[in-house]
Amino acid sequence: MTLCTPARTTNRPRIQRPHSPPEGPRRFRVAGADLSASVAVFLIALPLSLGIALATGAPLQAGLVAAAVGGLVAGRFGGSPLQVSGPAAGLTVVTAELIQRYGWRTTCAITALAGLTQLALSALRVARSALAVSPAIVHGMLAGIGVTIALAQLHIVLGGTPQSSAVDNVLGLPAQLAHAQPAALVISALTVAALLCWPRLPGRAGRLARKAPAALVAVAGATAVAALAGLAVPRVDLPSWSSHALPGLPEGPVLGIAAGVLTITLVTSVQSLLSAVAVDKLVAARGDLGRGVPRSDLDRELAGQGAANVLSGALGGLPVAGVAVRSVANVSAGAVSRASTMLHGLWIVLAALLLVPVLDLIPLPALAALVMVVGIQMVSITHIRTVTRHREVVVYAVTLTGVVLVGILEGVALGIAVAIAVALHRLTRTRITREERDGRQLLHVRGQLTFLAVPRLSRALHQLPRGSDVVVELDGSFMDHAAYEALSDWTAGHLAHGGTVETTGPSGARISEPAPVTASASHPCCRPWTPWHNHQCGEKPTETTEATEAAETSRTAEPRRTTGLHLASGIGKFQRNTAPLVRDELARLAREGQRPSQLFLTCADSRLVTSMITSSGPGDLFTVRNVGNLVPLPGEESGDDSVAAAIEYAVDVLRVESITVCGHSGCGAMQALLSGGPDDPPTPLRRWLRHGRPSLERMASRRHAWARISGRLPADAVEQLCLTNVVQQLEHLRAYEPVARRLAEGTLTLHGVYFHVGEAQAYLLSGTDEVHSYDDVFTQVMPTGHLESARAS
Repeated sequence: MTLCTPARTTNRPRIQRPHSPPEGPRRFRVAGADLSASVAVFLIALPLSLGIALATGAPLQAGLVAAAVGGLVAGRFGGSPLQVSGPAAGLTVVTAELIQRYGWRTTCAITALAGLTQLALSALRVARSALAVSPAIVHGMLAGIGVTIALAQLHIVLGGTPQSSAVDNVLGLPAQLAHAQPAALVISALTVAALLCWPRLPGRAGRLARKAPAALVAVAGATAVAALAGLAVPRVDLPSWSSHALPGLPEGPVLGIAAGVLTITLVTSVQSLLSAVAVDKLVAARGDLGRGVPRSDLDRELAGQGAANVLSGALGGLPVAGVAVRSVANVSAGAVSRASTMLHGLWIVLAALLLVPVLDLIPLPALAALVMVVGIQMVSITHIRTVTRHREVVVYAVTLTGVVLVGILEGVALGIAVAIAVALHRLTRTRITREERDGRQLLHVRGQLTFLAVPRLSRALHQLPRGSDVVVELDGSFMDHAAYEALSDWTAGHLAHGGTVETTGPSGARISEPAPVTASASHPCCRPWTPWHNHQCGEKPTETTEATEAAETSRTAEPRRTTGLHLASGIGKFQRNTAPLVRDELARLAREGQRPSQLFLTCADSRLVTSMITSSGPGDLFTVRNVGNLVPLPGEESGDDSVAAAIEYAVDVLRVESITVCGHSGCGAMQALLSGGPDDPPTPLRRWLRHGRPSLERMASRRHAWARISGRLPADAVEQLCLTNVVQQLEHLRAYEPVARRLAEGTLTLHGVYFHVGEAQAYLLSGTDEVHSYDDVFTQVMPTGHLESARAS
């Protein structure tokens, strides 16, 4: 049979590069979720942009320009796809001060220069450095700005004119209250009532009504009342775009303009970057787990904000920054790409061109009331509770007070100074107590041992009787060289006079006494857990290793194979250094057999060293490791019963008292689960990972609460799945008959642990001591052994 093919197929085939886009016309497609989200954000952004422009004293059109540029430019070129940018309430005080001091045209030039500065900073890739600023300073700065905004707008709400500073606004408030305008007060009160009550409408009708943004409803309602009642209140007056003011050459002292550029750069950058990080968390916590939405590229986000500020300043707009209110609305509305942000900017442009007669009906007191409520909400009770829990309320209060009284840049500088002072105080705060117990002298040292504590430490040590038995308990995480030498020298002298010295940690566990390093001592970097990777430890390389290293420098050389050398070297160091210390204990275990107290089931990840993170030794743990720390349900291992056998042996034969499932951050198995699909080839790894699918289902289920880690939501979907997987595997353990029987007898407990590799921090799952009482909250394990939600010092 002859096969006939079309003549066009006989031509030379066109070769297409791998991963190149398909041929044919490219179409701009917008998802339905992006379209609806853009409308929701537009309805919020329109009144807010006008209100912020009113609060700064800028032309009202400048707010619309900034909103449009923020949506179109920052939305297109920024690194956070779902973050919405535009005029921010946090910039109101700065912009108002610049306008009052230098005029509107120079302020536009300062905005453009700040944008160029942001572009330069993004090229230097320093975006993450902004995250090093203490959250207490950031929250204090925003709260101070909020207080200043609220005080200024309160005068407009009462029908008056705000003063130039927060102090003047407070001093002028009694006179303003005595001459309040009833019409303005009515419109403002109506706006505030709508803003506060609309999100709390009850019932099914309330749920449907709440889909309309409260800001839009409040401003629209106030506008309708003012128009129907014929109230004499000042209204929005948008001039013709032909008379819109564009920037001019900066006029004023160079240092003052430079300070303005620096302030705008600082506030817009920090606010935008922190908002981008918050958006990532919101996306990861969404019902769809943020699938298809990439995480924020902070350097690109800084560049996008810089480009937006350059263009906004050039077009006569306000400074642009990422804003939380509109970003939260965008994420909550289900946006899936940057198209929603860009479309919201397009709607702003159309409204500015086509809806001018409608916008001119809006009463100015309604916009002032809207911005005043936003300012009050910037003083967040949640933030105050957080900084109080972390003992940084002083930093927060100083920053807030400084911003209100002297200015943003000065307030932030004061906050940074106080934060440094608090950190130094914590570092140098050391308590040394002495007591006699059972004929032994106990010296308890709490806090960090630095050179500043050496005089008190030395005084306390030399007050101990010569020849006595001394226990030095070190309850801290840091000892510098000066303190180490002071303790070492005193120990040597005390031992020479016939005394004994035992140095312990906070739990009473004995640690090696400090002693001078001798030539025969092993290299200080050679710990039992020293990693092999790129580790030379000061040893002189042999001719073989020198030849291997020389060959490795050649581009055509084979990769160096040093696994065998590392393994042999490690075994040799064990025999030389560690074996003499553990030989007696291992000999006892060999005679008596193993009697572990716990079955420890964890991942096969090479970064998880179980004995190190649990401070356990030989005979303590019966350890099972597999990819993903999975516990297949009974009967589902399909030929490989290794995990089930280990559980049965540990529970029925070894009679362990507890079982711990330990997950960890950055788990490759969880990443593979998230990225897997039904069409993946059935490799051994994929067949094994099917036991993790119930964890995926649990994470997506609405019946289960989202796992939290020390009071916060997980950073991304991978961390969420790692946490959920620990909870789910504990559920699987309960399905095993020996485990269920021992749990019913009350002779076995289950525990969940999550280990954050990058932070070297362990978290314990709350509620695992009762049957089915998981609350999916992982609580931080502090160095003292107590469970607290505060961050470990």
